[in-house]
Amino acid sequence: MRFMMTFRGTEEYENGAMPSEESITAMTALMGEMAAQGVLLGGDGLHPSSKAVRLELREGKQRVVDGPFTETKELIAGYCLIQVDSKEEAIEWASRCLVADQGNSAGIDLRQIFEADDFGDAYTPEARAISEQATAQAELNK
Repeated sequence: MRFMMTFRGTEEYENGAMPSEESITAMTALMGEMAAQGVLLGGDGLHPSSKAVRLELREGKQRVVDGPFTETKELIAGYCLIQVDSKEEAIEWASRCLVADQGNSAGIDLRQIFEADDFGDAYTPEARAISEQATAQAELNK
């Protein structure tokens, strides 16, 4: 089972505050442990929304909106992708990340990632082949 942890931003994060040395050390040590145990698939911190753009589609028209964005409680400050055997295990890792983060984020949202079989018959053999080809290409691009 794959899960995505999203670290919710804070007003301090949006204003450019960086994590402490202790927090960085704790989080990198935990990420190292996750990698060593084969749990970690990827993860990084993100720049504040002042350096971001948001793309929207309304009434068939696309628009690009420059940050910063005002609702800090809804912004993502970082993410972590993990692969585990159960939701309970994902919660354990997320709990450890929350402690290591030392209050730099407003909390962590944990969401399971869809797998191909979750889509049932709507995921046609053609769509599956295209997805597998794209995944293989992405691995080559690393």
